[in-house]
Amino acid sequence: MSVQRRNYDPDFKRNAVKLSEELGRSVKEVAENLGIAKDLLYRWRREHRSKHKGAFPGHGKEALTDQEKRIRELEKKLKDAEMERDILKKAMAIFSRAPK
Repeated sequence: MSVQRRNYDPDFKRNAVKLSEELGRSVKEVAENLGIAKDLLYRWRREHRSKHKGAFPGHGKEALTDQEKRIRELEKKLKDAEMERDILKKAMAIFSRAPK
């Protein structure tokens, strides 16, 4: 018996956070009205506060700025270049050995 995980779109999350931040409404009340757990709503609020516009990118993907994307791309290229260098070093060591 498996429990299917529910997915909420970013607009739903933003609206839920907005409702929970209105005066006169408790997080528990908003969560009950929306049919979600209050802990989930608290987590959404935390994420919204910390990332604001980058919050809730969808499908578990991190929302990255252009600069962060560029950094990740350059780190990947550096890692690939280092791996190629190491392979070439090993090949040179093998081919430079004197035959017995």
